[in-house]
This record gives sequence, C-alpha cells and structure tokens, in this order.
Amino acid sequence: MEVTALCFRLLTIMLFLLVANDHYGFSLNVVADFPRVVPERQQFFEYESIVVSCEGLMGLTGWRVLKKISRITQTCAISWSASIGPCNITNAIPKVDSGEFWCEIGAKRSNTVNITVTAGSVILEGPSLPVMVGDNVSLGCREQKSDFQAADTKAAQFFKDGILMYTSPIENMTIPSVSRSNEGLYSCSISGAGQSAQSWLIVTAASEEDQPDQVPQLFLKVCVGVCAFLIVLLLVGLLRRHRRQTVNTVPEEGSAEEGDANPVETTYSSPFIYMPRKNRVSEEAPIQDPQTSTYVFLNHPR
Repeated sequence: MEVTALCFRLLTIMLFLLVANDHYGFSLNVVADFPRVVPERQQFFEYESIVVSCEGLMGLTGWRVLKKISRITQTCAISWSASIGPCNITNAIPKVDSGEFWCEIGAKRSNTVNITVTAGSVILEGPSLPVMVGDNVSLGCREQKSDFQAADTKAAQFFKDGILMYTSPIENMTIPSVSRSNEGLYSCSISGAGQSAQSWLIVTAASEEDQPDQVPQLFLKVCVGVCAFLIVLLLVGLLRRHRRQTVNTVPEEGSAEEGDANPVETTYSSPFIYMPRKNRVSEEAPIQDPQTSTYVFLNHPR
C-alpha cells in the first residue's frame, strides 16, 4: 500500500509539472508581446498623430497604455479610469510624447516600444517592433516638407552606430536577410535638410520570439522524465513482488494443509508399516517403554 501511494504521488507531481510547463510557457509569451504603433515606425514629426494600441494582445481586452517620459511613469490618458483602450495622441509634442510605451493589465506587462517625436525636419522611418533574423528590413529617410515645397527626391545617407554605412539616391535602403550583426542604432541625413534622431533596431531569432526560454523548459522536461522513469521502476518491482508472493503461497505436493488436526499417514512400499501412536496420552496410563514399537505384518501377493 505504501508503494502504491508513492506511485500515486509521483503521478500527481508529474501532472503538476506538465501543467506548470504549459503555464510557464504562457507567461513567457506574455513578456514577448509588444504594443502596436500606427503609423508603424519609431520617429514622428512634431504635431503628427500617433496611436498606440494593445487591444487584442494575447486575446485580452481592457489593457492600459502606460508611458515613461523623462523618468516619470504615467498613463497615456489624463486619468486612470479613462486609460483603458488605445492611446490616441494628436499634435504630438517632443517633450510630452517622446519616451517608452507599454501595455498593462493586472499583473501582466508587455515589452516597451520607443517613440521619438522631433521638432526637426528629418526622421528615420523604420520598424518599431523587433525584426526576425532573415527578414528584409527597409529604412527610409523622410524630410518634412510644406505644401509649397516640391516633392523632389534627394540623396540620403544612412548611419549605424554613428558610422556611415550607405548612401542612397532615393531616400531609402533595404537590409537583406538581417542578422544579429545588423542590430544597433540607426539614423539618416538629407543634404540641405538635416539629420534624424537615432532609433534602435532590434533583431531577434524566431525561436526566441515564438517559443519560451529553453532553460526552464529543459528542466521541466528532465523532471517529468525522471518521475516517469521512477514510476516504471516501481511498477516493475510491484509486479515481481506479486509474482514471488504467488509462488510462495502455492502448497507443496504431499504437504499437510495448515490447520489440519489429523496427521497425514504415509504409505510405504515396504511390507513394514509404522503406525504412529496417539498424541494424547492419558495421565493414568502407564508409561511404556519408548523402545517398544508395534508393527503390523502384511503379506502382499507377489
């Protein structure tokens, strides 16, 4: 019974580890989510409109968009009660709307996106979310023009970590099949217009984005495997023990059954048959010589 109870406990632990495995993977996927930015870029001109949305993230509603501006954390909306839903920014201002934005619901929190609002005349157009290894990434260098300016195209220079990497005659460039080495701070400049601010391009592997961390996953798999192995060993031991008990309980041929009051008489092939004396001896009966024995002679036909 103790071994059976131990097997039941190990099975319970194994099921718990499997549930914890699924729950832990779910928690890691929560961290990997990002809010959506419309238009989908990191840099904006002053007085542009920006929408930061978390609705539908992880299939949930009721997210709040929070922001950290000049080391001060606050909701995107004016009050906490009105902060549920997307963050709509109209007439963006550099000192008010440049910073980190993320989503929160209960104890869950997404990753942050960086938004830069500039009063200058040049911005870098690039993805606001991490890009996958192997993707083709397009970067654009955009000049703010008034309605009276001609929409002519000028050459643009693109910089990575402050170092010139490419000069394009059409104000945009494409990085084919990005890798980890392409991660860094990017900016651009247009001759006669100015230079943009810097924005960080994040490059991540698909396995890191879509799957949970492999270290706790491996640990949980090892624990489940060890528990399953121990259960198999215990079941094999119980089976062998049951077989031994079954063999030991089978009575031997010719042996007396337990609890039988009458002794079993044994027949000999010899013509001399020994008749055992009665076990009970009367107290008044005289004690006979132990050497005296009674034999019965039987003549068997040949």
